[in-house]
Amino acid sequence: MQAVSKKVLDRARELMRDGTVSRVAGWKAGEFFYDCEPALFETEESLKDLVYNRFCAANLSKFLITNDIASVADRGRTLVLLKPCDTYSFNQLLTEHRLSRDNVYILGVGCEGMCDVDRIRALGIKGITGVDESEDGKKLTVRTLYGDGEIDVDGVLVNKCETCKGKAHKIFDELISDNEEEGPRGDRFECVRELESMAPAERFAFWQKELSKCIRCNACRNACPACSCRKCVFDNNASGIASKANTDSFEEKLFHIIRAFHVAGRCTDCGECSRVCPQGIPLHLFNRKYIKDINEFYGEFAAGEEAGQRGPLISFEAGDREPNSVSDKGGD
Repeated sequence: MQAVSKKVLDRARELMRDGTVSRVAGWKAGEFFYDCEPALFETEESLKDLVYNRFCAANLSKFLITNDIASVADRGRTLVLLKPCDTYSFNQLLTEHRLSRDNVYILGVGCEGMCDVDRIRALGIKGITGVDESEDGKKLTVRTLYGDGEIDVDGVLVNKCETCKGKAHKIFDELISDNEEEGPRGDRFECVRELESMAPAERFAFWQKELSKCIRCNACRNACPACSCRKCVFDNNASGIASKANTDSFEEKLFHIIRAFHVAGRCTDCGECSRVCPQGIPLHLFNRKYIKDINEFYGEFAAGEEAGQRGPLISFEAGDREPNSVSDKGGD
């Protein structure tokens, strides 16, 4: 990805210089090199801070609508850097008329998987000051205050990259990528099947334990591209459920279950909800359960695979499964 990073920076400069775009939505390093965060670069000079490396996991599709970047025509076109998984979210937002395609120039950037610094630390590595990637992209040399060490990239990937849907970009204006033919990785429904195999009481205890960690920081909602409402029901003071902190165990479940229902059929399984959760709650499992059920009940469907497609939950066919019907597994 090091070679890709230089190509991305050079191409962004060229597109801004020739007037194709007037700004760039990308990533910049935070206080530490691994704290890469979405950023808007409005001058060619500011692009010196643009980065694209193994820690640029944030989905920039949500950044576009959060900052109203892609809806203001008189500001010129915005160049956005999208990884393959991000393009599903971008398509879904186009479908929901939350973005204007004419205002965005998409540079599809290749991705070999993003790394999680917490998983690196979990290997006992402390005082991290930097990383260097091997030429084949399979190893990382981690530089620390106490010396260097080599680790396998596959062992420190963020959750969503362990079960990547594939390396092909679903929408773009141009590509800087050489791995478009690589297919899915891992079995993203394995954990869902494990939950389904539990007895109801065991499954309830699992979620009770996980959701009790929630501090209602709203990070999951704020990072989720499918949560695109201008005002969330949980911010409505008249709703009676607008408090940020959970007042009881019922409210912590209410927030996450309602949010999962709201994005059902629209979730692109980008994994941002779990990635940004400071408590490490596996929130993506809610969404993957719904995705698995939709695939089984209505046929294979991937939200955001194409712009403008209608999902099975907003379409009706005479043979659709009824709410009270019994599944092939003998019950729901």
